Amino acid sequence: MRIHTYEKLWLVGSMVLIVGFIVTITYGSVGLGISMIDDEDENVAPTELNDDERFGEPRVEQVGDDEYAAYVVAQTFVFQPDPIEVPANSEVTFHVTSRDVIHGFYVPGTNLNAMAIPGQVAEMSVEFDEPGEYGLICHEYCGSAHHDMEGLIVAQSENEFDLTDLSVEAPDEVAPGETIELTATVENGQFEPLETTVDAELGNETFQQNVTVDGESSENVTFTSESDTLGEGEHDWSVSVEDYEETGSVEIEGNESAEGDES
Repeated sequence: MRIHTYEKLWLVGSMVLIVGFIVTITYGSVGLGISMIDDEDENVAPTELNDDERFGEPRVEQVGDDEYAAYVVAQTFVFQPDPIEVPANSEVTFHVTSRDVIHGFYVPGTNLNAMAIPGQVAEMSVEFDEPGEYGLICHEYCGSAHHDMEGLIVAQSENEFDLTDLSVEAPDEVAPGETIELTATVENGQFEPLETTVDAELGNETFQQNVTVDGESSENVTFTSESDTLGEGEHDWSVSVEDYEETGSVEIEGNESAEGDES
């Protein structure tokens, strides 16, 4: 049977299109590292989110070599955390649930697309090949401010990404002659040790201390000053490490005994 030249061209073109469709679907399904939701996903009651070890503190944490988990809570009309900072060139598994009503979890330009349903946990894995910012929107109607419900995913380079956290314990007020202590707790959520510097200011005094924090651990750094050196009144303080900073103030009380003697 003789096939006309034009028919051959149409057949070849059709085969090319079919192969192209198969390649596109395959790449979209597995090439981007996306895993879809299934019936085995975990459940969590919306009323128990605050006590849940995953969602009580929405966050990103390292769970393996180049593997991270992002625990995200959607509620009217925000995503927590926001922004969601993740490392580029690493597998990130998003665990998403809702605190109140059904929300959407959609990142345009990627295959991150799921419903955040109260009582259920949607799980999606993806790898961001390049650092950049990705808009996150709710694409399920959830109330009057649905159109304003959006967030941000920031894929950072290996040098920029960290899981450092800082908290500070400091007194609100001290009596004359007492020592003022600022205790900074530096937490390192990654597997690799963190070498960094903690800077502090208290009144007109400055402090600096280098610290090494082992992987998945924390270290305390304490700065002290004498209240008599600073003098009576309110004094501001600040403690910073990396890009994190905590601020506050301490009140040094007046010397009432001295005032009573003068009277």
